[in-house]
Amino acid sequence: MAQVTVAELDTALRERGLRATPQRRSVLRAVTELGHATPEEVCDFVQKENESGPVNLSTVYRALELMEKIGVISHTHLTHGSPTYQVASHVNHLHLVCRGCGAITEADLDLARPLARAVREQSGFDTDLGHLSLHGLCAQCQDS
Repeated sequence: MAQVTVAELDTALRERGLRATPQRRSVLRAVTELGHATPEEVCDFVQKENESGPVNLSTVYRALELMEKIGVISHTHLTHGSPTYQVASHVNHLHLVCRGCGAITEADLDLARPLARAVREQSGFDTDLGHLSLHGLCAQCQDS
C-alpha cells in the first residue's frame, strides 16, 4: 500500500489553512497501518498510541471526514456497518468480502472495467469503481 507520510498530511492541511494536530497525525498512521479500518478500529489504534489522554470517537470521525475531503484517504462500505477507510492512493482494487469468514481481500480493478463500461453504455451511469465491493465466499469457505 502506498504510504502517505505525516509530512504530506501536514502540507495538505496547512495549504488549506488547517492545523496538523497530533490526533489527525495519529488517525493517518492508523489508516495507513491498519489498511481497511473502521472508525472504531482507528479509534482503538489512536487510543493505544495516544499518551496525552483519551481521544473521542467523534474526534476520529471528524479527522477521517476532513482527510477524505482533502483527498488523503477514502472510504468504502464493505459491510452493513461502518465504512472502512484506506489511504486514497490505495483505491485501485476491488474489495472481495467473504460472507463466511469475513475476510477482506483484493482483486485487480481492471476486472471490473468491462462491467462499468457496459453499465455506462446501457444506462448512462458512471460507476465509482473505487467504492466497489463484491460479496461472496472465499476459496477456503467454499471448500468447508
